[in-house]
Amino acid sequence: MIEGHCDPAFEAVRTAFTDGFERGEEFGAAVAVYLGDRCVVDLWGGVADRRSGRPWERDTPCLAFSCTKAVTGTSALLLAERGLYDLAAPVTSWWPEFGAAGKEAATAEHLLSHQVGLPALSRDVPVAEAHDPAAVAALLAAQAPEWKPGTAHGYHALTYGWLAGEIVRRCSGRTVGAFVRDEIAGPLGLDLHVGAPDDVIERTARLSAGRKVDKGASARKGGPSATGEVPRPMNPNDPLAKMMAGFRDPDSLLNRTFGNPDINRLPGGNNNPEMLRAGWPALGMVTTARALAGFYRDLLAGRIVSRTTLRDAVVRRVAGPDRVMYIDSSFGLGFMRPSLVFLTPKAGWDSAFGHTGLGGSISLGDIESGLALAYIPNRMGDEVSGGVRAYRLLEAAYASL
Repeated sequence: MIEGHCDPAFEAVRTAFTDGFERGEEFGAAVAVYLGDRCVVDLWGGVADRRSGRPWERDTPCLAFSCTKAVTGTSALLLAERGLYDLAAPVTSWWPEFGAAGKEAATAEHLLSHQVGLPALSRDVPVAEAHDPAAVAALLAAQAPEWKPGTAHGYHALTYGWLAGEIVRRCSGRTVGAFVRDEIAGPLGLDLHVGAPDDVIERTARLSAGRKVDKGASARKGGPSATGEVPRPMNPNDPLAKMMAGFRDPDSLLNRTFGNPDINRLPGGNNNPEMLRAGWPALGMVTTARALAGFYRDLLAGRIVSRTTLRDAVVRRVAGPDRVMYIDSSFGLGFMRPSLVFLTPKAGWDSAFGHTGLGGSISLGDIESGLALAYIPNRMGDEVSGGVRAYRLLEAAYASL
């Protein structure tokens, strides 16, 4: 049963959200939409925990994975706006050790736009060690980059948080979690946590793997697909084929980027309270959809950083083939811009910004329309970034404007 509020003008969002449950694509989820300061959609439904049957309620938070990166990046932008460091200056001006191994010319802009060339840690890092942001930052400072900073871009799936987080730690003296609590979530009254306290963990949704009918399995074995057609072999030079090959190769940059530290070695993985407390600044945010949409509402309103800072941050710094994921991606400072890994309807292509999250979550703001949206499910999809469930909601929201 879907609960909550939906403005009649945005009924298409309710329909898209409800359809996801009816198709069996959801266990539990929430979606929230603001238009300016007006909450036009605040819906939730399903179960927060499949094992116990605990229902998803109005205040149920969930791990939002890489949607965290936009909050971490915004924290760094706020400190730049306060004059505590220069985005265009070398990182070594505030982090001297970072100049090792050919990175002396790297800038904070390179850190915040996935251009610095440090997408993967050079040695295996245990999960417990990764809870210490200063220790991981020191490892990254000593590493040689995969490419000369500023000459290419590639998704820094985990390391982004420790790199951008080091701006926050060195310029504010606080971890990202503490800074977000003190400077953003607390003052704005947002139920948003980069490192959740125990009372929040108690009501957090439990992530579950989903079962899907794999209609393409016979095709991959050489047989017909569910449509009866025999698909053509994929061109090995196609970016998607390269991405799939990268996932099959344990030594690929793609796997080294996403798989170290290996969270799956921890009992319960991301459901383990240890992970929820740790608040890794690339993927550790626990929040409600309403609070995450509220974060973008307040960004658009100039309540977190100035509108000038935001407009500069969403300028595309890079676009095109991603050195880690192979397919096209695009980034500003701290935010994804529309691309194959952050799909938006055509209406949002020039003005939307935000971030997707592993398994299907998405968060977005639109500078021109004033739209702010967040969707967080606990049924883990197969997507590395975004997915069809999120896109249907975005499509419905834009169609309602």
